Amino acid sequence: FREIYKSDEIIKAEHLPERFKSDHAFSTSIYFLLEGKQVSAFHKLKSDELWHFYDGSTVLIYLIKEAGKLETARLGSRIDEGESFQIVINRNTWFAAEILDKNSFALIGCTVAPGFEFEDFELGKREELIKLYPDLSGVIKKLTAN
Repeated sequence: FREIYKSDEIIKAEHLPERFKSDHAFSTSIYFLLEGKQVSAFHKLKSDELWHFYDGSTVLIYLIKEAGKLETARLGSRIDEGESFQIVINRNTWFAAEILDKNSFALIGCTVAPGFEFEDFELGKREELIKLYPDLSGVIKKLTAN
């Protein structure tokens, strides 16, 4: 991934919700490339995140919603097939992504506000997620590294 933008204006930690432990930029953005069978494994952030589609194959985004309900969003350019150029991922939502066409790629961007900090990122652990969401064990096994 490559960071493209990080606001030079800062929100002090005391002015942010309690879940944030440090100062944050107003907003950040990155872009990254997923190729073939690469995935973005289940993870969650303390901020809302907006995913943007730029080029390539459709991206399937799996979101574990309240009470363990799995939703799948389609990020891509085929609006007439239910895809969107942008998908909003609400804070504290477990989510993962994969490319629909494994012989292709997807160029994706992400915007986070308040800005992304690694301390706000949590990578999902397979066994812990399966304990929380046993009915989703198949997709969790497929989209976690451990």
